[in-house]
Order: sequence, then structure tokens, then C-alpha cells
Amino acid sequence: MTGPLDGITILDLTHVLAGPYASMTLADLGARVIKVERPGTGDDTRSFPPFKDGASAYFATINHGKESIALDLKDVEDRTVFEELLSRSDIILENYRPGVMERLGYGWTDLSLRYPKLIYGAVSGFGHSGPDSQRPAYDMVVQARGGVMSITGERDREPVRVGASIGDIAAGMFLAQGVLAALLQRQQTGKGQKIDIAMLDCQLAMLEHAIALTSVTGEAPRPCGARHPSITPFETFHAEDGLFVIAAGNDVLFARLCEALQLPLATDPRFETNQARCENARLLKRLIEAVTLGHNMRHWIELLTEAGIPTGPIQNVAEVLQDPQILARNMVVDVLDRAGHPAYVAAGNPIKMSTLADPTTRGPAPTLDEHRQAILDWLAQG
Repeated sequence: MTGPLDGITILDLTHVLAGPYASMTLADLGARVIKVERPGTGDDTRSFPPFKDGASAYFATINHGKESIALDLKDVEDRTVFEELLSRSDIILENYRPGVMERLGYGWTDLSLRYPKLIYGAVSGFGHSGPDSQRPAYDMVVQARGGVMSITGERDREPVRVGASIGDIAAGMFLAQGVLAALLQRQQTGKGQKIDIAMLDCQLAMLEHAIALTSVTGEAPRPCGARHPSITPFETFHAEDGLFVIAAGNDVLFARLCEALQLPLATDPRFETNQARCENARLLKRLIEAVTLGHNMRHWIELLTEAGIPTGPIQNVAEVLQDPQILARNMVVDVLDRAGHPAYVAAGNPIKMSTLADPTTRGPAPTLDEHRQAILDWLAQG
């Protein structure tokens, strides 16, 4: 089985997370990814812990199966190699600050003239336009400025960063989407195009309910912990031995929940509609917990699941990696070392396609400049 991007070559100048996450996604779909790294040091994440046998697990889980060549784009000989790679590539990805590629002579305007079919994907903190395009950014910065931190955490406490690096990951996902759309359009026009992804833009794109609330009420929403601001009950609840979640997202599910908990609330005017439940969310939580505190989490999760009510435990990452549903979907895979032995654990490919192989292992992450000779040999073949 071949992937849908089989035969597509990506020249990947990106480093750290947003760009490498995009190229990882595209590699999982079958693309060949040639990672261009700085001589001597390579991708910054090669120095990120945790380490195993001196190598970064962080780097390995994002860059598995890619090829590496170290090139100094200010060196004449390396530029010659780079330009040969450009002539053989379908896509170039970069996440430098805007203007860097132009100063090197490889900006979109120049490349589009020389390689009209080339697709140019750029990801940066603030994009290639606007007054702040030159400002540096990391995940923390865009989560803060983009509004996500303002709605994350507990009410009346300091804002907190989302635990996963969604500033980078969301940008990587949108970059991959843009690349796929550009590939489709190239089939129709024969021409490539530039994709300009700003991490800040992507944070805004994820604020669906927050934007709606702000635009209608004129007030910016505040953090509300685990509770959804527009759906009730949709939060954590205490059982006898800890917290679990219930997400009764409509009137039918709420009625089933009331029946399962033996609470006569489904026709109570205070809770009869979602709007009423949102207005009385704290009272409803107390009434539900007066029941759920009587048994352990497993009891309630089994009972509510049987009743068709969305519910589940709050698992830590170690528990997630052992979850039977996660394992059944091949979402925990082994990244192999050079000898073909499992070395690291990584997330599998969440894009399941009927014609796409879904192996339980991934090839090793490249050592710095590992594939130089193989790549040069490929270029020499014309």
C-alpha cells in the first residue's frame, strides 16, 4: 500500500515543532521529507530532553522517518546542493522570521520564478504581513496573545498555558492543510503557491465559542475550569474516589442522565433547557454530585455509558498509553533505532485511510547529516 503523497518530495528547513509537526504529518501520508539542518548543531530539539542513549526522544518522536542533510545556505557549495534539491522538490517548508529567506535569495518571489511548480509553505509567529511580522514568538507567546490563556484555568486564578503546545501544533496542522490544498490546486493549474501560516492566527481560529460569546455579549469570557461555558452539564464531577467527566450536550442526554442518576430534574424549569442549565450550573453540579459521591468512578462510568451518556475518566499520559481503545487504533507506535529495535514511543497517525498503511513502527529519526551521500547520489542520477 502506498500513501496518497507517495512520490511527493518535501524540502524541510523547519525546526523545533510547528514546521516539523507539519512535515511529520505529510510524511505519515507518504511524502519523502528531506530535513535541511544547520551544520554542527542541527535542529534545536536535538538538545531537548528527555534523552535516551544520548539522543533526544523529543526530536525522535517528531522527526522519525525523515532524511537529514546539513547545509549552510551562505556557503557556495552548499547553496549549489540546495538549489539542486529545489529543482527536484515539490514543496519547501520554512519557519524562519519573515525576510530571512529573501536575504538568502530564496524568498517566494525568487523561487516562484525559477521553480513555478514549487509549493512554498511558511510558518512563523505572526505571519509575513502586519506590523508585528518581525517579532519573535514561541508557543507560550501566541497562547497568551491569542486569547487562549485568558480562558484556560480556574475562575479568579492566574491564567495558565494549555499543557500541550497548541500554539505550535495548531500551526503545524494548518500548514499541512494548506500544503494539501495547494497540491490539489497544482493538479488543476500546474503552478505552486505560497502558504503563509501565523501561529497567532491559528490560536484565534480555535476560539469558536469565545468569539461568539464576546461578539454577542460584549464581554470577554473568563476561565471556567473544566466546565464548558455554553453547555451544561459538561464538566468534571466528584465520585467517591475522584473526578470524572460528564458531557450531556443536549436535552435528550440530560433527560437520560437524570433518569440514570434518579434525579427528577429534566422537567424542572431551572434545568429544562440548556440555557436554564447554564444559568444554574453551580446548583446543578451540587445536585448531581450529591448523587455521584455515593459511588466510585468506575460505577458511574459503566452506568452512564450503558445509558448512552458521554462520560469518561481523567487519565494521565501513562494511562492513556495503555488505553485499550487507543491501542486498538494503533495510536501508540514504536520508533526504531538504527538496529531495528524499538527505541522510543510516539503517537501514531490519527488519519486513518482505507488505502494508507498504518504500521505499528516508525523508521528511526535521522542523525545529523546522515543522508548526505545518499541524497547527493540521488541528485547525481538526474
